[in-house]
Amino acid sequence: MIKRLFIFMMLLLLALIFFKLASNYTENTQLSKLGQYYAEKGPQELGAPNLVTAVVVTYRGLDTLGEVTVLFISAAGVGLLLRRTRRKQDDEDLEQGDRAEETAGVHKPASEIVETATELLLPMVILFGIYVFLNGHLSPGGGFQGGAIIASGTMFLLLALPESHISRLLIATIESLSGFSYVVVGVLGVILAGGFLDNRIMDLGTYGSLFSAGAIPLIYVFVGLKVGFELSAVLDRFRKEDTGPL
Repeated sequence: MIKRLFIFMMLLLLALIFFKLASNYTENTQLSKLGQYYAEKGPQELGAPNLVTAVVVTYRGLDTLGEVTVLFISAAGVGLLLRRTRRKQDDEDLEQGDRAEETAGVHKPASEIVETATELLLPMVILFGIYVFLNGHLSPGGGFQGGAIIASGTMFLLLALPESHISRLLIATIESLSGFSYVVVGVLGVILAGGFLDNRIMDLGTYGSLFSAGAIPLIYVFVGLKVGFELSAVLDRFRKEDTGPL
């Protein structure tokens, strides 16, 4: 009874806080000084029609580096947690003498609909993910969105082919190289241009064309690959934890 009363009081307090925030909300009718600078100077300095994603990887490049780092820590944490859970389960199975039965790794075959859909959609999903992060400086998208789409293609593959193996060495290699290249481009921005991840280390090109906006497309390639392979690694670890070691 006391526990339920405490939960009710906490929910009531949160509702009161959100009500005050909503009732006192006032919409800004003008951009802030920083936002005004981005809107006026951004297209000229960055050379990218999609100003939102351009700001994310240039003016706020350190924030993006932090986000990528958080994703890496999350993926590493998932792998460590699931490994410890599996090790603990294996120890208990050894004590009970039924480890072989519990870790046999029996997979339920995918349905014909899933297999057929994967054959048709997987190439298009991967291609669309690549398109999203390659055109992030021109249209809505970017490295995080494109990487997530690529990871969804990996999920299709794991659902359709539960017996398939994903090379962890390949994932770790591409993920590490992408992250390292991202940092290298950022440092080159400090050395050759005006700051970390400054896209002007490369020619801005023709405004609105695919090969424009300096190093922004290159940065998005590295971010898209890193995010895609990190999320794919998480999906693979969850799959193996659910079905037993392969």
